[in-house]
Amino acid sequence: MIVDAHQHFIFPSRLHYPWLQDPALAPLCRDFTPDDLRPLLRASGVDCTIVVQARSSLEETKELLQIAASTDYVVGVVGWVDLTDPAVGRVLDELMALPEGRYLVGIRHQVHDEPDPNWLLRPEVGRGLAALEQRGLTYDLLVRIRELPAALACVQNYPRLRFVLDHLAKPNIARGQWGDWLRALEPLAAQPNVWVKLSGLATEADWKHWKQEQLAPYIREALALFGPSRCLFGSDWPVCTLAASYAQVKEALEWALRETSLALLGENALRIYKIKT
Repeated sequence: MIVDAHQHFIFPSRLHYPWLQDPALAPLCRDFTPDDLRPLLRASGVDCTIVVQARSSLEETKELLQIAASTDYVVGVVGWVDLTDPAVGRVLDELMALPEGRYLVGIRHQVHDEPDPNWLLRPEVGRGLAALEQRGLTYDLLVRIRELPAALACVQNYPRLRFVLDHLAKPNIARGQWGDWLRALEPLAAQPNVWVKLSGLATEADWKHWKQEQLAPYIREALALFGPSRCLFGSDWPVCTLAASYAQVKEALEWALRETSLALLGENALRIYKIKT
């Protein structure tokens, strides 16, 4: 089974997304819906997806859960809660108790947008991560290189919590960033409770002139560090459309992986997020 473990639905026509204020992201300032994605999945041979939050909003998380319950291909939701909320445990319980709450498989926060590079190590954040661990949920790490040291310490503090690193920590492929990215990534990859999404790379390269050969070294290095059993496929649709079509993203990953099948990565996604299909 081929699983896209990282895609979004966005509705700028009726909701505010702070990250869309960048003029370069103007092509994303329209609604991207389940009906838009369905034919792309069918054409690319993708069986199902996990939708990931795009706003720091409980309302969005609830809407994504409803979409999952009413859409034939969404099998999980990585939502958002305020991890610093003293009542975070109750909030999670209320989400999971909803009729569609079974689709909640993980939580994410835009850590790379926090001014404090050590945000993940704050005691109040730790309380929230402990609540996730107690409920068997997964935590997606949305960080860049700046936050990787804190991410490493965080992962070590919660060895029974499953972490998924999004987008390989966003190396600046357009500028050829390599050594500092690799040095920061290696110790995190050594932690057995961390998985990685092979996702979001085309938009870290030159949007107009990227080539598969430029993405492949990063994909293969992540594969070598984490091993095939801890890697997941993610399209990062529709953000990927700034640089590539859905099909181009999948083709670039398949070209780089060579002998590692996307079906294996799909099995990993179902296992790490505890999804039964």
